[in-house]
Amino acid sequence: MTDDTNLPARMRWARLRFGIIAPLLTAPPEDGELGATIAALAARPWRHPTTGETVRFSAKTIERWFYVARADPQPIEALARKVPRHAGTHPSISPAVEEALRTLRRQHPRWSYQLVHDNLVALGRERPDLGVLPGYATVCRFMKHHGFGKHRKPRRHEREPGFVPRERRSFEVAHVHALWHCDFHDAKRKVLTASGEREIATLFGVLDDRSRVCCHAQWYLGDECTESFVHGLSQAFQKRGLPRALLSDNGSPMTAAETIEGLERLSIEHHTTLAETPEQNGKQEVFWAQVEGRLMAMLEGEPELTLELLNRATQAWVEHEYHRRVHSETGQTPLDRWLAGPSVGRPCPSSDTLRRVFRMQVSRTQRRSDGTVTVASVRYELPSAYRTLLHPTLRVARWDLSSVDLVDPRRGTHLATLLPVDKERNADRRRRALADPAAGARSEPVPPPSGTAPLLRQYMAEYAATGLPPAYVPLDRTLTTDDTDDTDDEDLET
Repeated sequence: MTDDTNLPARMRWARLRFGIIAPLLTAPPEDGELGATIAALAARPWRHPTTGETVRFSAKTIERWFYVARADPQPIEALARKVPRHAGTHPSISPAVEEALRTLRRQHPRWSYQLVHDNLVALGRERPDLGVLPGYATVCRFMKHHGFGKHRKPRRHEREPGFVPRERRSFEVAHVHALWHCDFHDAKRKVLTASGEREIATLFGVLDDRSRVCCHAQWYLGDECTESFVHGLSQAFQKRGLPRALLSDNGSPMTAAETIEGLERLSIEHHTTLAETPEQNGKQEVFWAQVEGRLMAMLEGEPELTLELLNRATQAWVEHEYHRRVHSETGQTPLDRWLAGPSVGRPCPSSDTLRRVFRMQVSRTQRRSDGTVTVASVRYELPSAYRTLLHPTLRVARWDLSSVDLVDPRRGTHLATLLPVDKERNADRRRRALADPAAGARSEPVPPPSGTAPLLRQYMAEYAATGLPPAYVPLDRTLTTDDTDDTDDEDLET
């Protein structure tokens, strides 16, 4: 027997009627025995398709059903109750009441059905032209039939001018590693720290879209930050390999320069959801519900829940329960679906490479006096071989300023690791001699310059070729000092 409680009443009656006359169709009685067979069916009790009570039908009714079913190629459809002419209409809703309901819903999209009906009743007292008002159940049926449901409050991005609402559809990629989901989740229970305080733990998780495998899950103390995001994502890469694309929200760790540039260097396409739209990352939200409903529920008896215990329990729960339970949507366990493929993953680079790719690239001006650069108020010393660089290119992780990388701006090749200036060590007064950068690898002594420069000789030759005299008057110092004094006295007397 199948469950027909969700079927319309007309189809439930059709099933009952067909079940009563089915013996007459499968084994037609002999001539003269039809009346007795129908009388026997009329004497039997039957179950009412709506109330479930015992009911009997007359022989004439059963006979009519038999002839109707035998004459139609689709007996069940022929035995079903006819659809009323007024089905789908609302005769008790007058055009004036319909317009009033539409106006109330347009003006107040977040009102409940009950509030709309109450205001319709109040409006009917003010407007006699509305006539007899329908009941609450009729108003509900009318509003549901015409799509006048309660609207939720518009989100921030939906209130912006030019916003165009779009349809929502479930999706799933065709390959393992084609798309990963990642997000943070704040636990509903605080953990005990080493200092005896209780803080909120934040879970970072990464899921594969096709298989639903949890690539990595780890709890961190405090709010979500870029360091935790990169730390957890790097472990996911090392466990499972590199994906082709990553989907996240627009949180500050996901949109940080270190994250964006690091994913670009690993050739991973980064997608972000719309603001305040968690349903776009719905697979991740379903995973959080399982974490709270099963993992955290099994830790309710722990009076002192620490971060170390929480992480160990999470890893065990993911590997031994989550990955081995059949998913309700895929019909497979995440681990089996992961192994079945097909996969478009790539091997993960080394740990040092991962640490260097998730860094922000900046350019700084080198101080020629001591060969240092400044990043985030920290001065770093360049090796002597790179003191000729006017604007060195650096890669920096803002959460770790213990070192920065000097890279080739064109190819991105790692050249050197720069450390902060150690002023105490520099106070020992030992200094190495600096080689002349222009000398390069020359071993022979350079002769001193001699004679007039070639360009000046060219200018002098060109000037002499014009035939003009020199444009200056030389000073004649052949006169003696006494002659000069006498000449001056005579000029004064004259």
